[in-house]
Amino acid sequence: MIQFKRQFSTKTKLAMCVASIALLSIPWEGASCITLFVGLLPLLLVSAQYGDSWRETFAMMGWAIFTFVGWNIATIWWVWNATPIGPVAATIFSTWWSLIAFMAYHIMSKRAHKALAYVTFVTAWIAGEYLYTQAPALSFPWLVLGNGFADDPWAVQWYEYTGVFGGSLWVLLVNIMALEACLTMRKRMWSAAMLTIVIPIGISIGLFYHYEPDAEAYTSLPKVTVSVTQPNIPCYEKFNISAEQQQDNLLDLLAQAPDSAEFVLMPETALAEMINDRQPENSHIVNRISDYLREEKPATMVVSGGETMRLYGAVKGSETARKRGIHYLDIYNASLGIDTSSKVQIHHKGKLVVGVETIPLWLRKAGNLFSVDLGGTFGQLGVGDKQIPFEHNGKKVAPAICYEGLYGNHMAEFVRNGADALFVVSNDGWWGNTLGHRYLFKFCRLRAIELRRDVARSANTGVSGFITMQGEDIERMEWDNRGVLTSDIRLNTKQTVYAKHGDYIGRLSLLIAALCLLYFVAYSAKKKFYLN
Repeated sequence: MIQFKRQFSTKTKLAMCVASIALLSIPWEGASCITLFVGLLPLLLVSAQYGDSWRETFAMMGWAIFTFVGWNIATIWWVWNATPIGPVAATIFSTWWSLIAFMAYHIMSKRAHKALAYVTFVTAWIAGEYLYTQAPALSFPWLVLGNGFADDPWAVQWYEYTGVFGGSLWVLLVNIMALEACLTMRKRMWSAAMLTIVIPIGISIGLFYHYEPDAEAYTSLPKVTVSVTQPNIPCYEKFNISAEQQQDNLLDLLAQAPDSAEFVLMPETALAEMINDRQPENSHIVNRISDYLREEKPATMVVSGGETMRLYGAVKGSETARKRGIHYLDIYNASLGIDTSSKVQIHHKGKLVVGVETIPLWLRKAGNLFSVDLGGTFGQLGVGDKQIPFEHNGKKVAPAICYEGLYGNHMAEFVRNGADALFVVSNDGWWGNTLGHRYLFKFCRLRAIELRRDVARSANTGVSGFITMQGEDIERMEWDNRGVLTSDIRLNTKQTVYAKHGDYIGRLSLLIAALCLLYFVAYSAKKKFYLN
């Protein structure tokens, strides 16, 4: 049984929970990741105050809910700028997964050996993060603990082996070791906790210099010139501006890109025209871009966001199809690869924003009651099920869209299918000049490390730019700027361990957590039988 000898008053418990909220939130506010290593410690010490009665268990649950709700409010408040229901729904589901793991630990820590409680805590927490990442219509994995290192990519270069769940494992282990040090007051436990922090950082720094621009692993890679555009059209005005004006704006930016650029990126939904998904080459804006490339930049491919529509007729062609008149159709948030050929390459967004682009199946019968209208098409969109790279001049690139950059294994599928570099097109100004658009860019640093691919990102407004495979920014354009950035990025054909195996830590944690639960049930039953 895990018990702390010193007893806390209610005010002290409240202060400890507030401390956990602050320590967990700091990395998502743009400060150091170091606080994560003790972020859960105050809450764990509060847990150690309680006994094994159900009354005390429910009291602890109240403190845990307070802490996890506070953590969510402190870090995703900016979603409110686009939709009040967004942060509420995200907080409910994020708190749910954290609470399950923590309370499983708390109950086991009072009724079983602490080793079982610790293993359950670590694996159940990571399993919860993994399941939340996999949820098809309720996923918002912003607060995966491993994402807290987005501002400190130098510390987690080994993500190429583990992905962000390796970062979560790291954080949880150090928090548990710090708890043991507090409970036992043994100096060697503090030393062990410090080594558990320092050794992975040392490995990370070694890997960081392995990918330095003058290192052989980097200079031997081929490179390609890429331009990213930032039109800077206010999100809430975008769908009130004529399509012709928006398209003229894009062509003006395209003209500013150098002729040497083999790829020019334009933001999510930039094409401002509903495009026939089966015959995109007949689109007015696609033809305008293609004709311009033939005349001015024949070696260039434009990778741009747009909306496409697929008609099915009187038969519902997919689970996500909506009915319009007597016909069914799917509308996709898509990226399109346009060059001088007659073929237009299309990628359908596979990770959709809850409430705006996707609605849980059990709520779809309510129509648009639970949809958030941010302009353009809203409600349930079609879902892409393939991550196929665009190919141009023998080079393969991932044409990811906005929210997809938040999912490591999803982006890894592009690499498994041959992508040599990662492109992300986005329209993330819905939340104003807040943490939202900044961290969507920063999370791409983690994707660069996991997959060892350079990243080019084009946003409608802030942040557009380039990220090296070390997770470092090469060049970037900030909020409320219009223009074009051009840089050479490297192409890498080698697959990292993470690219090959994906979220294996999440899958393994799910299995171990289930085994721990079964063992605890059997242990409790045996103990009860023995006592009787």
